[in-house]
Amino acid sequence: MHIEELKKVDLESGEEETVSNVFCNEIAVSSAKRALIGTGARVLFYPTLLYNVVRNKIQAEFRWWDGVDEFILLGAVPFPTDVPRLKQLGVHGVITLNEPYETLVPTSLYHDYGIEHLVIPTRDYLFAPSFGDICQAVDFIHKNASCGKTTYVHCKAGRGRSTTIVLCYLVEHKQMTPDAAYEYVRSIRRRVLLASSQWQDFKTVKATILMRYNHINDFSM
Repeated sequence: MHIEELKKVDLESGEEETVSNVFCNEIAVSSAKRALIGTGARVLFYPTLLYNVVRNKIQAEFRWWDGVDEFILLGAVPFPTDVPRLKQLGVHGVITLNEPYETLVPTSLYHDYGIEHLVIPTRDYLFAPSFGDICQAVDFIHKNASCGKTTYVHCKAGRGRSTTIVLCYLVEHKQMTPDAAYEYVRSIRRRVLLASSQWQDFKTVKATILMRYNHINDFSM
């Protein structure tokens, strides 16, 4: 009996050790993947930025930013020379979803033009803002829109990271379904494209919004 119990304990310890090793290996792979993508993003930043600038110059439909609604502009990373133009367009807030090396306009320059600047560092390629960051960004846009002020939401190209924020805003404050919001934004800015992680965050926020909406309805009844 003692031997059987001892074997059982050894087996359970072995299983726990195996699970622990697998978990640690997954973390190591995930960290390595993040580091590899981060290095690649740094290397590709200026070549892809130049590519976007050239396309913007030669293709009329390849706009640097697009108006999603009356109070939202969705677009690519602005240059310092763009700040006066954004101010003329009524922009009073900018949401930057770039890492520091991708950010071309310092916060101080935005402040010089009376523009609030919300910085949410988010790695390029396959990554999305955190749930908390998304909520903060959506509230930032809504606060400005409620005062008749425009917000410029951007990442590097205005395709994925920034689109995630705009879609979540449309679902929460414009009562759009996720598919309708995505198709609507794509009809305005054809090159938007969400990575799987960005879609997943989008779905998470949608579910939270629905829970909040149902809770309000239940309370009012």
